Amino acid sequence: MTDTVRVHCLNTDIYKDVRTGTSLRELIAVLGVTSPCSIINAKVNNKTESLAYRVYRPKTIEYADLTHSSAMRTYVRSLCFILAKAVDDTLPHAATHIEHAVARGYYFRIEAETPVGDRELAAIRRRMREIVEADIPFVRVEEETERVVTLFRERGMEDRARLLETSGLLYARYSMLEGYVDYFYGSLTPSTGYITLFDIRQHNDGFLLRVPNRENPVELEPEIQQEKLLSVYREHLKFLKISGLNNVGDLNLANRENRMSEVIQVAEAYQANRIAAIAEEITRRFREEGVRVVLISGPSSSGKTTFRKRLEVQLLVNLLKPAGISLDDYFVDRDRTPPDEHGEKDYESLYALDLKLFEQQMLTLVAGGEIEIPSYNFVTGRREFKKNRLKMEDDCILIVEGIHGLNPELTEHIPPEKKFMVYVSALTTISLDDHNWIPASDNRLIRRIVRDYRYRGYSAEQTISRWDSVRRGEDRWIFPYQENADVMFNSAMIYELAAIRRHAEPILMRVPRTVPEYSEAYRLLKFLRYFNYIPDRELPPTSLLREFLGGSSFRY
Repeated sequence: MTDTVRVHCLNTDIYKDVRTGTSLRELIAVLGVTSPCSIINAKVNNKTESLAYRVYRPKTIEYADLTHSSAMRTYVRSLCFILAKAVDDTLPHAATHIEHAVARGYYFRIEAETPVGDRELAAIRRRMREIVEADIPFVRVEEETERVVTLFRERGMEDRARLLETSGLLYARYSMLEGYVDYFYGSLTPSTGYITLFDIRQHNDGFLLRVPNRENPVELEPEIQQEKLLSVYREHLKFLKISGLNNVGDLNLANRENRMSEVIQVAEAYQANRIAAIAEEITRRFREEGVRVVLISGPSSSGKTTFRKRLEVQLLVNLLKPAGISLDDYFVDRDRTPPDEHGEKDYESLYALDLKLFEQQMLTLVAGGEIEIPSYNFVTGRREFKKNRLKMEDDCILIVEGIHGLNPELTEHIPPEKKFMVYVSALTTISLDDHNWIPASDNRLIRRIVRDYRYRGYSAEQTISRWDSVRRGEDRWIFPYQENADVMFNSAMIYELAAIRRHAEPILMRVPRTVPEYSEAYRLLKFLRYFNYIPDRELPPTSLLREFLGGSSFRY
């Protein structure tokens, strides 16, 4: 083996011969890479790696600071490890459950022999800061999966043991922090000293782990109240607990025991029950309070369209006549679309809609008048009128679907008592294990990759390349208004990632290794491996997942 190896740094466009075995952390100075905020990880040949990664062959390297989503994932993952160790050091025999992203942070619970109050929380915070100041290295170990499973089982970590036991992997990795053992499925920082900014606080009968702001990483994300969102998560977690499916290991075990047919039936029945309950509330408000317009909003690939169609069926059962309108038909002509901060057409903007026409038509309908509904031609980029007329009869209720449905500006002149607002999103509640939650955005991205490939002719590379822009639009135009909803509907299902894996993998595998999007495709492929395959033939034709996988009895 030669003493040096050539690397190409994309950040500085420098080619340099470096000592074989040099770590990415050591190469930062050698390659002259600078950043206004912390560099946390890097892409090596378009695969995300820890800064502890050592170079033995020619590589292309691109470093990422905290403004990049992959770096933030590494930071949060490492912070969660520190939190778990601090709880273990401070409250022996207590269990930490990190459940989901909420309130611009991460909600967690601590199961302990006595209630955890301000004094205990302060002690955990102090211990976290001591661990950070000590700059302790994270040590990653790889062994045969059977040995790793035994290790976790001996330490009472049954959730990790079951996940790895059912993963089908011959070898597994775990990490150590001063003797504390844990499992995280992605890269970590080289040591604890990188995690300089965080906080923990009491939050809605649990705790909130606060993290750096994604736009300005020298400040913490502002803590916001999302009580409705948290309530939906809690309700679904209760359902999972009753079902005995708290994590992916439990789901895989149910699959191996041939119980997936029952799991699918129960999950579908649960969703049907929630849709029926929402329809009952709308019907009550229609008859008692005069609600005439139902506004449905949610982020990309949340299943809004199928939810709307199933809601309309249920409203018909309740003897109401639903009439549907899509906000997409109110797009302004393409040449009038407002630009975003990069000068590109911003189709996510509220002002990409003809607000004046929409408001005028809604007020006409609510007053009992008749309108001609526009139809937007996505090929020509222009609005068309095809003599599609609508008038609301006495038993009619209008269903409006679109990402801006909960934005007050959209319907500011429609009386509040006439509106009922629904927020739909895939709020994934099943976790890999107690410390590895599944981001709702990953769930939605996988849905969108499959749908875009099947119905829109887009490759996974194209979908992934647009995803950051989509997420920015959601952060600006959707998420700030989700708590305006009268009710939230969780479109995620316990079994769905196991069912969608078979469809997603071949699409993701087509992403070339030479493109930047490969790192995300590779990450998603690794993530999907934790789910045992299940066939989707038992999904009913009305299943919300059919919107993405095909085979739906609804027309889209």
